[in-house]
Amino acid sequence: MIKFERFELSNGLKVIAHRDPTSPIVAMNIIYKVGSRDESVRRTGFAHLFEHLMFGGSTNIPKFDIPLEKAGGENNAFTNSDFTNYYLTLPKNNLEVAFWLESDRMNNLAFSQASLDVQRQVVIEEFKQNYLNQPYGDAYLLLKPLAYKKHPYRWNTIGKEISHIEKASMNYVKSFYKKYYNPNNAILSIAGDISISEIELLSKKWFEPIRKGKDIDILYPNEPIQTKQRKKSVFRNVPQNAIYMAWHMPKRADIRFYHCDLISDILSNGNSSRLFRKLVKEKSVFSEINAFVTGDLDNGLFIIIGKLMDNKTMDMGVEAINNEINILSTDLISKYEHEKVMNKIESNLIFSQISVLSKAMNLGYYELLGDAEKWNKELEIYRSIQRADILNTAGKIFQAKNQNTLLYNRL
Repeated sequence: MIKFERFELSNGLKVIAHRDPTSPIVAMNIIYKVGSRDESVRRTGFAHLFEHLMFGGSTNIPKFDIPLEKAGGENNAFTNSDFTNYYLTLPKNNLEVAFWLESDRMNNLAFSQASLDVQRQVVIEEFKQNYLNQPYGDAYLLLKPLAYKKHPYRWNTIGKEISHIEKASMNYVKSFYKKYYNPNNAILSIAGDISISEIELLSKKWFEPIRKGKDIDILYPNEPIQTKQRKKSVFRNVPQNAIYMAWHMPKRADIRFYHCDLISDILSNGNSSRLFRKLVKEKSVFSEINAFVTGDLDNGLFIIIGKLMDNKTMDMGVEAINNEINILSTDLISKYEHEKVMNKIESNLIFSQISVLSKAMNLGYYELLGDAEKWNKELEIYRSIQRADILNTAGKIFQAKNQNTLLYNRL
């Protein structure tokens, strides 16, 4: 059980604080409620571009990393479809440095043409290196628009195409910052050996002077229910043929998300999992195969990816995967398999409550889901799931009409 305190500043910033007397390190995490789903179809990749720009310096702090490193700290960030996350750790005696740094770039990000040009080029090179010039790099650029036709999940966090970032104007960048990088659109979470009263004092000192932004109320378009199986075949210079399969599944806050999460573990978590044991070890259809869920705030995807052995055809691979998911959709898993996957879930949840950084990040994330207290209830939710729940959800998810298949052929 992770104990925490929660309060909200007058400008709308939500603050969550957890005291951990065992650690000399303090972790600070800030979630901004802006991801690639908040972008225009004609201007994609901006949430990710901003992740880079936020390290370019603020009005009072030209280089974000230098004072943090001098204080003995480290930091990083990531962007996904739903939010942008910034996190750092540093010795508890220097915690105020973190408040100073994060509040200043929330309030006074420096906008210069030179910084924009540099970070834009960094993102363009990342797009080319990771998505265009790397084997299988463009797989999700192809798979997501195959699965989504209306929802903004249909483009990747990196962006739909390079030209959107190439054409990024200073005016649009400034308007993006003004709209989303506000205290009332953020969640600040802190974990470490710091009293709640001190966190409240520092939060009010550094963040409360920042003006509240306009409230954001976005209605994301609902993805129409898929009624027909979709398939796309491409040819690329890759070492092995690969199969990417995706099925629409419920959003992160839905109880059926937990069913799908367990199904993904049953299929591919470890060498004793079904897909590895049957399709890699026993039948040698794939050299590697994995299943996972995207866990999006809106309805997400259940994905299976397999790299085919040279002597196996695409049809053999697709049939092998379909056979396994059909078994899962028609037969109850054994009590042993159910207990095994539950034990792994419990182990992962326990480990996630050890480090202060993990605790700060998870408290912020579950607050984004609606209530940080949900993190303490995760194990209870998983334990409530019965074998019949897994069977029923598998039967609904793995319908042929809900299947999207990308055949990634070797030239």
